Amino acid sequence: MSKPIVAIVGRPNVGKSTFFNYIIGERLSIVEDRPGVTRDRVYADANWRGRDFTVIDTGGIETEAEDLITAEISNQANIAINLADVIIFLTDIKQGVTQIDKEIALLLKKSNKPVVLVCNKADNYGKTSEDIYEFYNLGIGEPYPLSATNAIGIGDILDAIYEHFPKNEDKQKDSEIIKVAIIGKPNVGKSSLVNKILGEERVIVSNIAGTTRDAIDSEFENEFGRYVFIDTAGIRKKNKIYESIEKFSVMRTLLAIKRADVCLLMIDAQKGVTEQDAKIAGEAHEAGKGIIIVINKWDIIEKNTYTIEQFKKDVYNKLSYLTYAPIIFISAKTGQRVHKVYEMINNVASQNAMRISTGMLNQVLNEAIAIVQPPTDKGKRLKIYYMTQATTKPPTFIVFVNNKDIFHFSYERYLINQIRKEFGLQGTPIRMIARQKGEKEE
Repeated sequence: MSKPIVAIVGRPNVGKSTFFNYIIGERLSIVEDRPGVTRDRVYADANWRGRDFTVIDTGGIETEAEDLITAEISNQANIAINLADVIIFLTDIKQGVTQIDKEIALLLKKSNKPVVLVCNKADNYGKTSEDIYEFYNLGIGEPYPLSATNAIGIGDILDAIYEHFPKNEDKQKDSEIIKVAIIGKPNVGKSSLVNKILGEERVIVSNIAGTTRDAIDSEFENEFGRYVFIDTAGIRKKNKIYESIEKFSVMRTLLAIKRADVCLLMIDAQKGVTEQDAKIAGEAHEAGKGIIIVINKWDIIEKNTYTIEQFKKDVYNKLSYLTYAPIIFISAKTGQRVHKVYEMINNVASQNAMRISTGMLNQVLNEAIAIVQPPTDKGKRLKIYYMTQATTKPPTFIVFVNNKDIFHFSYERYLINQIRKEFGLQGTPIRMIARQKGEKEE
């Protein structure tokens, strides 16, 4: 059995995201004082009384949704309810019980899930004791007063949900899970790929660019292994980021890249590699993540014998620093070649975490030096004493030399290529640090 799942639901603008962020201890959900800001379900792990659990923040439930996005927000909240072991029903004590609250209460009763009723914005407990009685009429049970902004009453609520947790918990190690961030420009099919992988409408999919504003975590397991797929908001050009919400989304995408093991860089086959694709790819490369280049919408491209090779050549020309990254051509819409992504993810994750013995490294180093002598500068020749691996994720090597000022980039690149030739390291960047003999390791 997996970690218990707690879904926070309620009508828009009652403070769900503020409450969610306090529980998990970080500002993961977008918080802004206007309805509809949290569009997709947002997953995060939390702990209470030694018990790990997963919290889902949802968009507000609109019972009479008119526009497409609002209807999808309600649909996502309903999916979260179906997934949850315990539901926190958040209301606004200042506004009292509304008609939407009553309709949500009926929906929750039909789910037959444990529900903890919470009355938020109870900043004045003296007055709260009288105002809270109205909420008993919802028939959900005892209402708990809360001030999410001031962190008052949170402990009692967490105790209440703790009592509803399933008794047995799966103890599998998180280290077995590969975290995969799906990154790219808006509207290249990131959410469609997640939905195809999971076989459910996990994230909102529409042809409106920028629909996914939050980074969404989806845990998935199959015969290839255990994964967490992180669907992210597409990064737009800065001059197109008009709203503060969009700025938060860009920040969230960059954070998603940082906590991922592997990044799937999705590129629209019809448009090819754009300047914005290169910037997004650069973020993943600089973060030292494993990278797979995913060319989406390949099903609608006219092809001949040379199409794939020509496309690969064009990609590597425009992303010259990513020539180590494998390329796969898929259709997220039809599912074409999507099943091949798992083995590529596993391989790239293992390459990114590869550790090479000092003995094997120096054997390759000595052979490389014998083939191409180190450079000279103003009569001084670079001497390389030995090499050792410092860290993984990405593989990082320290080269001890007599003078690191003449350890030129071109020779560093040559040594990296020799290491790749011998050990593979496909899909992962390699870092190399020159250190003069006697200089302390940091």
